[in-house]
Amino acid sequence: MAKEKSKSGFLKNCAALLIITLIAGLALSCVNEITKQPIAKAEENAKLEAYTTVFENAEFKTLDNTEDLLKQSESSLQAKGLSNCTVDDVLEAVDQNGNKIGYVMSATSPSGYGGDIQIAVGISSKTNTITGFSVLSNSETAGLGAKCTEPEFTNQFSGKTANGIEYVKGAAALADNQIDAISGATITTNAVTEAVNSALAFYNDVLKEG
Repeated sequence: MAKEKSKSGFLKNCAALLIITLIAGLALSCVNEITKQPIAKAEENAKLEAYTTVFENAEFKTLDNTEDLLKQSESSLQAKGLSNCTVDDVLEAVDQNGNKIGYVMSATSPSGYGGDIQIAVGISSKTNTITGFSVLSNSETAGLGAKCTEPEFTNQFSGKTANGIEYVKGAAALADNQIDAISGATITTNAVTEAVNSALAFYNDVLKEG
């Protein structure tokens, strides 16, 4: 009799635990669904804000064949030895009259010290140069790799050739395809360079005219 009561209590406890788990799971699912859209909207707004930074005085237009273009980027990156990277987004930059003046895009390298580094870069199709650069997300070490977000580093990219860049350490003078590496953070610098060169490869192989 005692055994039957013990078994019955055990089953009741299991049933209660199962119900609690189901309710908690349903609640979590509802919370995720409610917050998913605002989070995505916030991320999109942050990206657009970065685009206005990397290509000033421009408006941005969605391309009709964006998905097809991004798919084409895969072969470009593979040819450049950057198949571990991705080009995530691209918009056409236009002036106030609607004339195309270049592109803005985001790209990601997984090679950072802390994992993925996603960047935004603007490219002028008139001058074939980088108009600006920004880091959208990173998990790099504070005081070292995280310096990739600081103006002293990010400002170097503006005016550099869109044909491709490389990093150097402590050079007295930099060529139009060179940036100065972050001191003590070569891995981060390399990942940033990979991401930027992924965007540039996509531009040169897929987007660039003539």
